[in-house]
Amino acid sequence: MPDRVLFIGDIIGKPGRRALPGFLRRVLSEFDLDLVVANGENAAGGIGITPEVAEEILEAGVDVITTGNHVWHYKEIIPYLEDENFPILRPLNYPEGVPGKGYIRKGKFIVVNLMGRVFMKEIECPFRKMDLFLENIDSGIVLIDFHAEATSEKNALGWYLDGRVGAVVGTHTHVGTIDAKILPKGTAYITDIGMVGPKDSVIGDDVESVIRRFLTLMPHRLSVGKGNVIFNSVLVEFDDRGKAKSIRRIDLEE
Repeated sequence: MPDRVLFIGDIIGKPGRRALPGFLRRVLSEFDLDLVVANGENAAGGIGITPEVAEEILEAGVDVITTGNHVWHYKEIIPYLEDENFPILRPLNYPEGVPGKGYIRKGKFIVVNLMGRVFMKEIECPFRKMDLFLENIDSGIVLIDFHAEATSEKNALGWYLDGRVGAVVGTHTHVGTIDAKILPKGTAYITDIGMVGPKDSVIGDDVESVIRRFLTLMPHRLSVGKGNVIFNSVLVEFDDRGKAKSIRRIDLEE
């Protein structure tokens, strides 16, 4: 039987957390999963993550939580990022000395969190960082959550790492893409998984609140949207050599 890994898109606030357990039960009723990875950097009120929220996500059935540019919003998460046994990551390509860990090993899998540089905060090069990382890994199937804005940067990293890692899956834009594929040398790839958040929203946020910001250019806190939640994920199957043999979207709706 192939190894199966489920990657879940950005969980958006309380609506996403509320719906997550039910969605996961639906997937587990159809597939035997070896690992579940979810991006949780927007899980607390739409921005950042707290220890309590991280525990809630793990209790729902997630094995590893990845993050991104909002990981530092709540400082109380830092000790959990530092704990080698607590399965929450910050991007690997932050500079040396930054709190937390950028990867974690789960059985035969090594989950890595990376962040892009195009239209994002200044951060170390994800391409070169992965070169250095892979030089020091002697075994394991490497799975990458690439939290990035630009489609081109995500595409380029996928091709750059093709055959050297098991999967490169994109997060951050909250809009699922339809380009799930196996690259020629056996790496599973998708530009963006999407989100677990309100369907009738602007990337998870309240529609009127977002429109008002665009119309006025005045800064104000965006609130999480309401209503039925969608669940965006991808399921990747690996053969006994650690190469991806299939990738498919699993999109559900309340």
